[in-house]
Amino acid sequence: MDDAESYADPDGYFDEPIAEKYDESSAGMFASDVVDPAVDVLAGLADGGRALELAIGTGRIALPLARRGVAVHGVDMSRAMVNRLRAKPGGDAIGVTIGDFATTKVDGTFSVAYLVFNTIMNLTSQAEQVACFRNVADHLEPGGTFVVEVGVPDLRRLPPGQNVRPFHTSATKWSFDVYDVATQAMSSNYVEVVDGRGSFWSVPFRYVWPAELDLMAQLAGLRLRDRWDGWTRNPFTSESEQHVSVWEKC
Repeated sequence: MDDAESYADPDGYFDEPIAEKYDESSAGMFASDVVDPAVDVLAGLADGGRALELAIGTGRIALPLARRGVAVHGVDMSRAMVNRLRAKPGGDAIGVTIGDFATTKVDGTFSVAYLVFNTIMNLTSQAEQVACFRNVADHLEPGGTFVVEVGVPDLRRLPPGQNVRPFHTSATKWSFDVYDVATQAMSSNYVEVVDGRGSFWSVPFRYVWPAELDLMAQLAGLRLRDRWDGWTRNPFTSESEQHVSVWEKC
C-alpha cells in the first residue's frame, strides 16, 4: 500500500487489512499489565463522569474502562477498526462518532478526554495538533482533564547524517522510523515477507515535544496538572522515553 492509496481510503491508514490484524500485531499493548494502570488513572480522572476517547480503535482501553462503570464515547475515522470494537463483548454499548478527532464534535461534555499510544502524532501538522487541543477543550467540563500518552522524540539515537532508526528486525520482518528533523515529520515503516512475498506499510506522523504540547494546551485554555513517565505515575525525567501528561481545563 503506498501513501496515495492509504490517504484516499476513507478509513485512513487503518483500513480493513490493518484492522483485521491490529489486535494481534499490537498484542503486547493489550496485556493486563499495560492496560490496567491506564484504566486505573482514567477511571480516577473520570470520577463518575463521562470519558471521551479520541481514536478509540478496537476498544483496547474503552472496553475495560466501560467495565469499570465509566460511560465512554469514542471518535475514530476508521470504520474498519470500529467494526472490530462492535464485535467484542460490550462493544455495541459504546457510542462512537466517525470522524477526524482533531475537529469532530460530539454531544455533551466530559470529565476526561484521552488520546493514547502515540496517536497525537497521527495528526501530521502542528495546526492539526493545535486544533485537537482546542477541540478537546470545547468538550471538557470545567475542571475536566485531557490525557495524552506519547513517546519522547528519540533523536539522541541518530548520529549526524542519519535519519533512519530500526526498532524491529527479524528473518521475516523489518520495522524502522524515518525522521526529518527540519519539519518534525516522521514515518513508521514495516516490511514483512510471508511465503516468499513481501509487503510494505508506511504510516506518517509528526513527532512533538512535551513543551510544545504544553503550549498547545495553554492556547486551548488548559494547564498542565501532572506529567509522568508512564501510567504507573513514576516521575518524568530527562531519560524518560515516553510521558503521560494530564492537562486541566481552567
